[in-house]
Amino acid sequence: MPSERKLLSQEAARDLVEKWKRQGKKTVFTNGCFDILHAGHVRYLEKAKAAGDTLIVGLNSDTSVERLKGKKRPVVTVAERCAVLSGLEAVDAVVIFEEDTPEEIIAKLLPDILVKGADWPLDKIVGAKTVLDHGGEVKTIEFLEGLSTSSIIERIIAVYCR
Repeated sequence: MPSERKLLSQEAARDLVEKWKRQGKKTVFTNGCFDILHAGHVRYLEKAKAAGDTLIVGLNSDTSVERLKGKKRPVVTVAERCAVLSGLEAVDAVVIFEEDTPEEIIAKLLPDILVKGADWPLDKIVGAKTVLDHGGEVKTIEFLEGLSTSSIIERIIAVYCR
């Protein structure tokens, strides 16, 4: 699937998940802002994909990121973030959501496996109950120590804004 075709509407993503299920494939879903994509993100997405057969990434819209992270974020627009995510081999599809959480898109897609970072306790993972109630699994993945968009921004400021 060429990268430019990986961005899907929520309806198209739902149809694709249903097609994959008919083919016996396990669909993994994860989500995030993915602002300033870095090695930690890439490793995380590769591990998420390895948990199943296909990976859909729920991507926070620009307005959603701003509400969650503050007026100075995102640094990278949703179109640019989507282009970078779509270029990753591990990512089969990207779906953008406007809400602060992916609860609605998870309920629409009903992935087989929901993945989040290990910094999230199970009872705080949005969509976990929905996925578990439909026979799915919830898995967590450890992050690479010291790699985060916020820490990268702090290093840039320290170097260039003295």
